[in-house]
Amino acid sequence: MIRKLCGVVAVTFALAISVISAPAQMQEIKEKPRMYSYVAFWTIPRAQWAEEAKQNASEEKMMEKALAGGSIVGYGSDQNLIHQPDGATHDTWFSSMSMAGLLNQLDQFYKTGMTTTAVDLSATKHWDGMYVSRYYNWHAGSWKDVYSHVSIYQLKADAPNDAVDTLSKSLFVPVMEKMLADGTIHEYEIDTEAVHTQTPGAIWVSYIAANAEGLDKVGAAVRDAQKASPLGGPAFQSMADFAQHRDYLSRTNATYK
Repeated sequence: MIRKLCGVVAVTFALAISVISAPAQMQEIKEKPRMYSYVAFWTIPRAQWAEEAKQNASEEKMMEKALAGGSIVGYGSDQNLIHQPDGATHDTWFSSMSMAGLLNQLDQFYKTGMTTTAVDLSATKHWDGMYVSRYYNWHAGSWKDVYSHVSIYQLKADAPNDAVDTLSKSLFVPVMEKMLADGTIHEYEIDTEAVHTQTPGAIWVSYIAANAEGLDKVGAAVRDAQKASPLGGPAFQSMADFAQHRDYLSRTNATYK
């Protein structure tokens, strides 16, 4: 997803801000209605990974019902490919056009007992996040064993109040929309926390690649943007603390309505 978190492919958007000063393009891209995402992160012992996959499959049945009913617009699960000593190994997530949609779905999980299964109780660590996006798009459909990449940036304390809007309209969305149009990716979103459990000012730039080659294509698109305007990077660097930058790369199963 929130998927939705350190990556073999480091998509360095800082070097791709070739259109940061293009007012005409900024006017063409408008923020969308708020989309909320709930992500549950788990650190699961390796011996339990097969059981985690089975549980995700059983949860999909409930998700499909919610998707058909319109309470959520997408759902999925991720298996982290770049493991860290204290990081998550898996996550599950779902998205809705309202916070109520997320909470109602979460309530269903609690009522069915899916939050207290043996595999969940085996987790050595667990935490949740709730995020909100105003810049996103996707192809409708379902995909198995594709790849998700998330880049996390921390804005500096003196970054302008509209930094997320400026970066989204001038940089992130133009690149991602191009990749979405040619089928390189299936979905993208630019998230901030809806419920703050971390230091405010973080941005999550996420996309689901159609295949492993899609990761390379996104990287190439970034490099092409860099060549078009090699002086663009400093504008982003002035807004973000790149010492805090992290990536997350995972295998993903996802469905969007």
